[in-house]
Amino acid sequence: MFARHDLIWLDAQGWYRCRDGLDATALAALARWQQSDWPAIVRRADIDMPVDEVCLGIALPPDPDSGDKLRIALRVPVADIRCCRAPLAIDAVLATAPERWRAALRLLADEVGRDALTFGFYGSLALQALTGQAYVTATSDIDLLFSPTTPAQLEQGIALLQRHAQALPLDGEILFPSGQAVAWKEWVQASGNGSRVLVKEIDGVHLLTMAALLASFSE
Repeated sequence: MFARHDLIWLDAQGWYRCRDGLDATALAALARWQQSDWPAIVRRADIDMPVDEVCLGIALPPDPDSGDKLRIALRVPVADIRCCRAPLAIDAVLATAPERWRAALRLLADEVGRDALTFGFYGSLALQALTGQAYVTATSDIDLLFSPTTPAQLEQGIALLQRHAQALPLDGEILFPSGQAVAWKEWVQASGNGSRVLVKEIDGVHLLTMAALLASFSE
């Protein structure tokens, strides 16, 4: 029903149910998220998660002194979800991206649009766009989710990522039609269809051959 990195808006009851077991810092963050109507993010499911619940997370901006990033794990009933959306498109993150990235991101956006590829953004750049808070630092990567629908799109998108990674700190995952995700850099480094790569799913991680993932395009 939900995928990792999806954006989730909760109703008032959902925010209230998230409070159990949280300390004062986390409770203050939840109050701000609810007041600002910011989304939580779908994370990998806990082992004991019931079928009628979803696991979410909130990441606070890095501490300006220590650089520490507080992440708050939440779990709420599906019935308390008001809205669910896919990760932000590239046009949605351009305006709040650091100036040093904008020209290269516009070039990336032009090629993504020209080739009709689907790229979503998550992580620091997306959170900065969603909340207006300062998430991106000098060492931040640009996390993206590339969702090809055919093997040809996969090859095209990987070539695009490799090319633009020369100017941008691109990171992130390929999301296959099966819902399984693989780090795009790991995919590039793998030697062939017989190689196994680390696959991330909503309920866990495991190793799978590249051939099995490529077969998901024809299922």
